[in-house]
Amino acid sequence: MSKGAIAAWDICPLFRGIGCASTLINFLVNSYYTVILGWAFHFIFASFTIELPWTTCGNPWNTESCSSAETRTNSSNVTQLSRQHLLAVDPAAEYWENRVLRISSGIDHLGTVQWDLALCLLLAWIIIFLAICRGIKTSGKVMYFTATTPYLFMITLLIRTAQLEGASTGISYYLKPDWKKLADMTVWSDAGTQIFFSYAIGLGALTALGSYNRYHHNSVRDCLLFAGANTFTSLLAGFVIFATLGNMSYVSKVPIHLIAESGPGLAFIIYPKALGTMPGSPIWSFCFFTMIILLGIDSMFGGVEGFIAAISDYFPQMISNTWYRVSFVAATCIISYAIGLFMVTNGGMYIFQLFDYYSGSRIILLVTFMECVVIGYVYGWKRFADDMKSMYGFSLKWFCCFYLCIITPLFTMVLFIFSVIVYEELTYMRAVSPEPYHFPKWAVVLGWMMASSSLFLIPVVMIVELIRTPGSFIERLKYLCTPRLTQHNNCLNSPSISDRHLLFCNSH
Repeated sequence: MSKGAIAAWDICPLFRGIGCASTLINFLVNSYYTVILGWAFHFIFASFTIELPWTTCGNPWNTESCSSAETRTNSSNVTQLSRQHLLAVDPAAEYWENRVLRISSGIDHLGTVQWDLALCLLLAWIIIFLAICRGIKTSGKVMYFTATTPYLFMITLLIRTAQLEGASTGISYYLKPDWKKLADMTVWSDAGTQIFFSYAIGLGALTALGSYNRYHHNSVRDCLLFAGANTFTSLLAGFVIFATLGNMSYVSKVPIHLIAESGPGLAFIIYPKALGTMPGSPIWSFCFFTMIILLGIDSMFGGVEGFIAAISDYFPQMISNTWYRVSFVAATCIISYAIGLFMVTNGGMYIFQLFDYYSGSRIILLVTFMECVVIGYVYGWKRFADDMKSMYGFSLKWFCCFYLCIITPLFTMVLFIFSVIVYEELTYMRAVSPEPYHFPKWAVVLGWMMASSSLFLIPVVMIVELIRTPGSFIERLKYLCTPRLTQHNNCLNSPSISDRHLLFCNSH
């Protein structure tokens, strides 16, 4: 069976809604993730200058409180200052919020579209469209470039940053474990969610890409290579980042833990600020943001292709007719771009944070848990192991039983429970403000509606499948929990089948 995220659930049609949920989450993630590429394109274009614009004060977007790192370093009390205060007076922070985002006071003040960012976002979507519109063969060739080139940039940046003063301190901070953090449920929840998104688990992208393989292709080997490459990339990126943070700590006389942060602030405030202190800073800035774009576009290829494959399974003309596929890919990109336009307004960062926090972070854990339970216990782990043996030529029964039925469901459910326990309503810490922004109640409700919309599809699709299937309730359940190919064969071989049931079988 070579199907996308939705049609793959022909193995258990009653739970086809799980595939629909994954596809919706994938679409939402694609819509907001590309905004990051738009920001990165802005910084690339801004790097074509002799002096990077975020390294100095006195620009139209700077305030009276703007001061350079050298000025703050002279303060004898600098180590007592908070990270927010240090960034609030930094030209890199003011460039990010006052020039790039032109951020408003809150989500209820969206303002107007920032057309420079809108054009950068459009450029990102045009690249994605051109790469995937002709199918996996075209995007696969592009991926050879987008997947390998970032390593050249990372290694180059690592060689350069490792030579900076204080780099060894940053790397030591990176490698030194803080065992107390293992008792923090927030750390487990955040780390688990990040791993799921890093590997695109539960989003349908891997299902779609795997559907293009030959039947006997060794996907187990691919999984091991994928996991190894992902881990290596994360470690390498960590060395590059913390070597730079170590240099910033050395120059500013500020502890690393006050400088380091997660989210957009790291890529668009902290790192640009560090790059601005290097000789030949425009070149290093260009390299860094090119790396960000290549990594992001590479991820988007899989995400958008996963969504396209999930929908195209139900429209065969999209597979056989290139024009239909190109039209649908164009429509998908246009709709996603239109959603992204809301995130490049004055209040766009608040909408971005809303999507990032609610669209899939916790929900993907629950969706993955349900996938494991249905495949392990409803479809059956023994049947799944037999399928894998038929494909790969070797048995993985112990793996399917132990991990699919016990370890993975338990792990995902524990992470989900942790995420619920440590849940806090969304806030956003602006770089130029000492106090966090608290989202209004209506925005929180909207976020939860977005989060629950994907889960809502699971019972809805289940009810629809039960209604449209003939027979008694028990017969319907039995039929819908049987793989579609088995259903069809049983229908055609049954001597007592009615015309109505025969018509229903042939329609599937």
